Amino acid sequence: MPVHILRRLPLVLLAASAALAAGCGTVDGASNRLVSAITPYKIEIVQGNFVSKEQVAALEKGMTRLQVKEVLGTPLITNLFRADRWDYVFTIKRPGLEPQSHHLSVYFENDRLARFEGDDMPTEAEFVATLGSAQRVGKVPPLEATPAELAKFPGRPKADAEPAPKAIGADAVPTASYPPLNAPASR
Repeated sequence: MPVHILRRLPLVLLAASAALAAGCGTVDGASNRLVSAITPYKIEIVQGNFVSKEQVAALEKGMTRLQVKEVLGTPLITNLFRADRWDYVFTIKRPGLEPQSHHLSVYFENDRLARFEGDDMPTEAEFVATLGSAQRVGKVPPLEATPAELAKFPGRPKADAEPAPKAIGADAVPTASYPPLNAPASR
């Protein structure tokens, strides 16, 4: 081997071993951010109908099945063997947050609401507040311009400055010639 390669060999081996050792190290915050930046997009998974505390408060004993369905919506689970029970289950799984799950069971006797039991449901305002606590995209741009902002742009040309379109007379000849749509049949 040439001498200049032998002199640089320890330096190359040291650099290679340092790179290997760095690859075996723990993941710190910077590399974790780098990895999370290149991971694929993960969607929110929402299943079932959200039932709020206000909807549960609207339930009354003796309501018909139709009235319960109008208040709570269609149940997620109905039992074929026990038609007197409806289950409302709502789950939402968002990336980076704990999954939320709410459950409410409604029991009927003679097609009338007998009782209901389940989790302590959040109010609609509480639930909406938890949805907003996810990632903020940034500042929302203004959707309307103020008169001062509109004054910065040049105005439209005046209507009388535009030339009027020329009227086409009845004696105008078409400029293109097209074949007939139904060509005669050839024999």
